[in-house]
Amino acid sequence: MSMNTAEPQFLTTPQGLSLHYTDHPANGDTKGVLVFIHGSGPGASGWSNFKHNIPGFQTAGYRCVVYDQWGYGKTDKPTDVDYTLAFFIDGLTALLDNLALQTVTLVGNSLGGAVALGMALQQPERVAQLILMAPGGIESREDYFAMEGIQTMVKYPMGSPDFTRDILAKLLILLVYNPEIIDEELIDERWNTLQTQNSHVLATMAIPDLSNQVSHLDQPMLVFWGTEDKFCPATGVWKMLQSSGQVQAELLNHCGHWVMTEYPELFNARSLEFLSNSVRL
Repeated sequence: MSMNTAEPQFLTTPQGLSLHYTDHPANGDTKGVLVFIHGSGPGASGWSNFKHNIPGFQTAGYRCVVYDQWGYGKTDKPTDVDYTLAFFIDGLTALLDNLALQTVTLVGNSLGGAVALGMALQQPERVAQLILMAPGGIESREDYFAMEGIQTMVKYPMGSPDFTRDILAKLLILLVYNPEIIDEELIDERWNTLQTQNSHVLATMAIPDLSNQVSHLDQPMLVFWGTEDKFCPATGVWKMLQSSGQVQAELLNHCGHWVMTEYPELFNARSLEFLSNSVRL
C-alpha cells in the first residue's frame, strides 16, 4: 500500500463546514493539477480510493489534490442538509477556490464521476480534462437500484448496529472482480472510517441523470469501465462516448467497479498518456 505522507489539511466553507484534503506536489516541474474525487459507500474516502495512483502521477510531474467529499472521510458530515449534486459541487468549488486553482483535470470514480461531470457542465472553464471511472449520474435512480452492489449497500444503513465488519467485507468484495484485492488492511481502513459516518448521506443523496447533457461537454475525456461492475452498469460507457468532445474509453473484462484499484498500473499509464496527448479544442 502507498502511505499517505502528505499533511492533512482542512478548509472552512462560508457555511462553516470543514472539508479535509491532502495536497501532493509534483516531482520536478509541474505539468498540471489533478483533483481526485472519490465514490460513495461505507468507509469511503479520497485516499482509500486513490492511494494506488497518486505516487505514479506525482512521479510523472502532476500535482495531485485528494479530498473527502461531504459525509465521508475526515470531512464534515452534516445531517441538516440533503446530499444533492449541487451540494457536492459546492464542496469541490470551495476546494478549488481555497487553493486558487483556476483550471484543473478532474479524476472521478462513481459518485465522484457524477460530481466531475456536474462541475464540467456548471463551470466548464475550470475543467480542462476529465478522467472518469464508472461515473455515476448517467442512469435513472431505478436502474442504479436494480444493481446488486447498490441493493447491498443500502440494505444496512451506515451507523446501524446491524452493519458489522463482516457485512462491510462482503460489500467491498462486490466492488471488485478478484476478491483477493480486498485484504484485511483495506477492510480495517474502511471500517475505521465507517465509525465516523452516518446514514443521512445515503438516505438523502440525490444525483440526477445527466446523460442527456453529456453531449454538451467539450472537454477531452477518458472513461474506464469494468464489464463486471455491480454498481454502475457498464453499458454507460456508450453514453459517455456520445459526448461532443474527444472521448476515449477503456472497457476491461475481469474488472469490477474499481478500475484504478484493480489495475492501477494500467490505469496510471493510460491516464498519463491521455494527459500528455489530449488538448481541449
